[in-house]
Amino acid sequence: MKLSKIKIIKLDVHKNSKGDLIKYLDCRNKYFKKFGETYFTEIKKKYTKGWNYHKRLQCLLAVPFGEVVFTFKTNIKNKLKKKLIIGKKKNYLIIVPPKIWFKFQSKHKISLVVNTLSKLHDPKETLKKPIN
Repeated sequence: MKLSKIKIIKLDVHKNSKGDLIKYLDCRNKYFKKFGETYFTEIKKKYTKGWNYHKRLQCLLAVPFGEVVFTFKTNIKNKLKKKLIIGKKKNYLIIVPPKIWFKFQSKHKISLVVNTLSKLHDPKETLKKPIN
């Protein structure tokens, strides 16, 4: 898979004095394939989570709270990488196709990442490597 297959989409933000509404996902979105599961993961500043690799699953990533640096590679040993920063002030959705390695790190004290998978998580489908 090529890094150029990673897509970034601006999320709709509806401003409200009581707190903004950020529209994350709609079943009519052309990039929405199928719902498997959604999970939230907190990440603390100075820590990195990953490397993660999905053999068949598409990931839809967003950061509703904080700010996160995502790093993507096609081969864990390859130096070629793509970095994207998203968060509360940079409201984007990252579409990660299968066969892409990724890791992420918080730029704030704590950040929240939401990930929607196209199928239920299967440990046999996911590869993980420690951060070097």
